[in-house]
Amino acid sequence: MTLANVKSNLNVFFNKHFSGESMNYKTVISIIIPILVDQSFVVCMNLLNTAMISSSGVSAVSAVNMVDSLNIFLVNVFIAVSTGGTVVVAQYKGSGNGPMVSKAAAGSITSVFLLALAISLTIIGLHNNVLDLLFGKAEAAVLTNARIYIIGSASSYCGIAVEEAVCGALRGVGETKSSLTLSLIMNGIYVLLNFLFINTLHMGVYGMITSMNISRYFAAVCAIIYLIKRNTSLDFHLRNLLTFDLSMLKRIMFIGIPFAAEQMFFNGGKILTQTFIVSLGTYAMATNAICNSIAQLFQIPANALSLSVVTVVGQCMGKRNIKDARKFIKSFIFLSSFSFMVMFALIMPFYRPLVSLFHPPEEIIPTIFIILIINAIAQIPLWSASFITPSALRAAGDSKFTSMVSMLSMWLFRVVLGYILGILLPFGIVGVWVAMDCEWGVRATIFLLRYKGKKWYQHHLID
Repeated sequence: MTLANVKSNLNVFFNKHFSGESMNYKTVISIIIPILVDQSFVVCMNLLNTAMISSSGVSAVSAVNMVDSLNIFLVNVFIAVSTGGTVVVAQYKGSGNGPMVSKAAAGSITSVFLLALAISLTIIGLHNNVLDLLFGKAEAAVLTNARIYIIGSASSYCGIAVEEAVCGALRGVGETKSSLTLSLIMNGIYVLLNFLFINTLHMGVYGMITSMNISRYFAAVCAIIYLIKRNTSLDFHLRNLLTFDLSMLKRIMFIGIPFAAEQMFFNGGKILTQTFIVSLGTYAMATNAICNSIAQLFQIPANALSLSVVTVVGQCMGKRNIKDARKFIKSFIFLSSFSFMVMFALIMPFYRPLVSLFHPPEEIIPTIFIILIINAIAQIPLWSASFITPSALRAAGDSKFTSMVSMLSMWLFRVVLGYILGILLPFGIVGVWVAMDCEWGVRATIFLLRYKGKKWYQHHLID
């Protein structure tokens, strides 16, 4: 087969599955690729950061992983409200209403910043209570590092909140390249400073939180300057941040609040699961941290598609083109599932070199391998329907249903089953991960049934 034939076949394939009346496949790909690069960089950065902090000892990596479960919980709340802004911006963009696109972006940034400020001050003030409540059974060395890390992390929340809100608004209008640039600035500086402070100056956890704060606030400043000086799609002005449009805030929160509640319950379940793991000992905590870092590699393309589908479906719904929305959702799910097969083939041959980056005790290496194999196989049929579908439904305004299902499935299946398999039965950390895979199956089934129906697209988010 000649190169011309290959190009022709690819063109036919993409036209069939990724083109519609709302946009063609070239536009879809231009949205996906920058987000894919961003996700690749972010995950690799997290992998390197975990590997670098592991050089400071098992107690340091356990403390960082333990507190990061709380950080992920809170940062995802900011991202959830930002997603409300992304959906509203995307739908106004699809409808061609430029002035409302600008108002939606400003409302998203203001609301996310104020939320982050309130949460930051609360966590700093109550950090001892939070750690004692959630991780009081951890070893003394782990808790000492955790106290340092939780205060430093909370101090950076406003920075990452502004950066995420701006990137969310840019994704809504399809400016994923600009969003990528801002993310690369933040995460690139973070990695470089971590290498300096942790590996060169041996500052341990102190070095990580210093890098985190510098990178996040620098990126936030760059994001605002970009919107004011360089961006044309959003027609943004600094005074927009000081104008509180209640009707716009309601639209953003219609998506943002249910999603934020979902993230709080969903990640709250993860934190509760983390307390199970704490009771299993430091080795189990280290195993979980390493597995989480490597498992994220498998999800790079799928996570990029999950973010991209919000923009694509949101703009389709702005045009009220249900046929295109259905087509794109189906195509994104299948592409995501295929990506897991590709990532499995690419990553597993390098299992040993990857694990060696974390300097794990020899005793836990077989357990890490078992968890990764089980999880990698389960992701292929289950993850995409479990996470791509609700992202798409949320972009259509179906936020309450998706959030309710996610919250209930987490607490009724992952948490309860994780406790049974991991603590009551002798499966330990492996049982906790198997429970997560089972929960994906429940979510996938419910969301696919919703997608096949009509209720998900009957919401009218914009005028």
